[in-house]
Amino acid sequence: MPDLLTPPEIIPVQKFSARVAGLYVALRNDFETRVTDTLPLGFEGIENDYHSGFTRRSSGREPWYRRNTEIRNERQLSIVAPDELALIAARMEIPEIRPEWIGANLLIDGIPQLTMLPSGTMLFFKGGVTLKIDGQNAPCRLSGRRIAERARMADLDGGSMLFPKVAKRLRGLVAWVEKPGQIASGEEISVRVPEQWIYRA
Repeated sequence: MPDLLTPPEIIPVQKFSARVAGLYVALRNDFETRVTDTLPLGFEGIENDYHSGFTRRSSGREPWYRRNTEIRNERQLSIVAPDELALIAARMEIPEIRPEWIGANLLIDGIPQLTMLPSGTMLFFKGGVTLKIDGQNAPCRLSGRRIAERARMADLDGGSMLFPKVAKRLRGLVAWVEKPGQIASGEEISVRVPEQWIYRA
């Protein structure tokens, strides 16, 4: 049992800046997104987007629920980084992976190891929007298949299986809207990483 008088190592709050490098929206019955100049956000996420809504249906990501159980939607937005996408592409031996291919809504530049930002990290956009990070977005074969198709890989099945292996802890983050508004391309972001510690029972 842990000693109450000897707490675990605690890392203080960190603050730094980043920038919106791209905005994307999926306004049809498919997860692949397209480029847009602005993202209007409500408490339900991006209006009419593939992942918008106050709630969502559970999937294989939540094995503790029966599939299609209605749960809170903490996956309203998908966030990726250009350097991480480039590294995944290199590991898959293809020229590029575009954010649209994997259903990203935000491409953010200036955050080292973006996918490793902890849950609870807050993104304050200069225009007034606040997003809260829920956690990492685990890579899946569905996105891998779309990458293989768009990159015209010779082995589509192999590409769909390869993506989850090489993109682990590089595929970006999911977030939800804490304060609605509109995000613009090129907008500055203030990042607040919360105090961190490792809990061991």
